Amino acid sequence: MSNYWNNQVSLPAPELIQAMNGSSVLIGTLLYAPVKLILDNQSTTAVVLSISFDGGTSLIQWKTFAGAEALVLDDDLSPFPKGTSFYGNGAANGSFSIAYTYMKE
Repeated sequence: MSNYWNNQVSLPAPELIQAMNGSSVLIGTLLYAPVKLILDNQSTTAVVLSISFDGGTSLIQWKTFAGAEALVLDDDLSPFPKGTSFYGNGAANGSFSIAYTYMKE
């Protein structure tokens, strides 16, 4: 049996959060490639989440979150790349939050 020491640690990144206002708004851009990602619709109505890999020039409509729906993604093997931007479009009655952790050696 090998004696392997893993010196990587998981660190929290700053939360990405934005109030919805009835039009498409930038929730935030990933500063690091995430390992764990929590996508949380904190409003009472649906929010359409879109993703951009080119700074917002093109948006990919990815998922519609029901009111108060949250989703946890475990991206250990295939994370979204650093620089990915998230946009939300929902009624003006709450916020959408993205919390994530990343690996640092």
